[in-house]
Amino acid sequence: MNAPLTPADLLRGALAGLLDGLPPKQAAQAVERLIANYRGRTPTDAPILRDRADVAAYAAYRMPATFEAVRGALGALADAAPDWTPSRHTDIGGGTGAATWAVSATWPGPRPVTVLDWAEPALALGRELAGANPLLSATDWRRARIGQELTLDETDLVTISYVLGELTAEDRTAVVAAAAGAAQAVVVIEPGTPDGYSRIIEARDALVAAGFTIAAPCPHSSACPIEPGRDWCHFSARVSRSSLHRKVKGGSLAYEDEKFSYVAAVRFPAEPATARVVRKPQIRKGLVLLDLCLPDERLDRETVTKRHGALYKSARDAEWGDPWPPHPS
Repeated sequence: MNAPLTPADLLRGALAGLLDGLPPKQAAQAVERLIANYRGRTPTDAPILRDRADVAAYAAYRMPATFEAVRGALGALADAAPDWTPSRHTDIGGGTGAATWAVSATWPGPRPVTVLDWAEPALALGRELAGANPLLSATDWRRARIGQELTLDETDLVTISYVLGELTAEDRTAVVAAAAGAAQAVVVIEPGTPDGYSRIIEARDALVAAGFTIAAPCPHSSACPIEPGRDWCHFSARVSRSSLHRKVKGGSLAYEDEKFSYVAAVRFPAEPATARVVRKPQIRKGLVLLDLCLPDERLDRETVTKRHGALYKSARDAEWGDPWPPHPS
């Protein structure tokens, strides 16, 4: 008997049919234009995603990476709070709904979901894609300005993925404050760049000030030990590349790695990782070097050798972003 399709399988299938009837060259040109222009603050007159062709091309290109990054962040939250499941979810600036798919992949089961976005074509396509996922049947796709006028109904989980970089400083502050006032858990994801990380730290500080504790990725809710301007905390998610990815980027690999920064903050009990692997482990002959963020607000490198027995095998299997030591199986 074939295994049931996962949300990731369903999303890949839904995206595969998006570009039918749209010439590949036109799709690639739309993605290139949108990548160049889809930045700055949320438009006040017309969204940059102008019509279905724009949205279809951009969704086919970006949704898989956004889905995997958000799923990575949500997975870390689920590890820190294994007994918690959101019964309601609000996705701020959700566009075509990648984060809603990631929530359904992390906590299977139907739930009321509200996706808020200013771009009506994105919401329409998100609604269309969601038809392939029975877990998203109760989703409300709602047009809303993402900024200082934003108001939210009470919910369990708020996701804000790849949104803050499009807002002014004042709008960012207002959006995070609205999320903090409405939810029991807030997860913010931004590109894994120095600027993206600075926005994550800004959101993290605001959430802690609002009474939240950090569930992931940090092993504490105190100040980040990374010195601003010298480094930044980010992680990596493996993404299968479509033919459109390869055409736009001119690459031949079947995958790429999406770099992202995130914070997951909660108002309920959670157990953060004892420590977090914050760089790709370096495997040498007979030893593994792990760069760790520690609960005493330090960054340090741990050397794990063969004499550590089972821990050495765990170190060889460890991946960037994993908790350390690993959770017992």
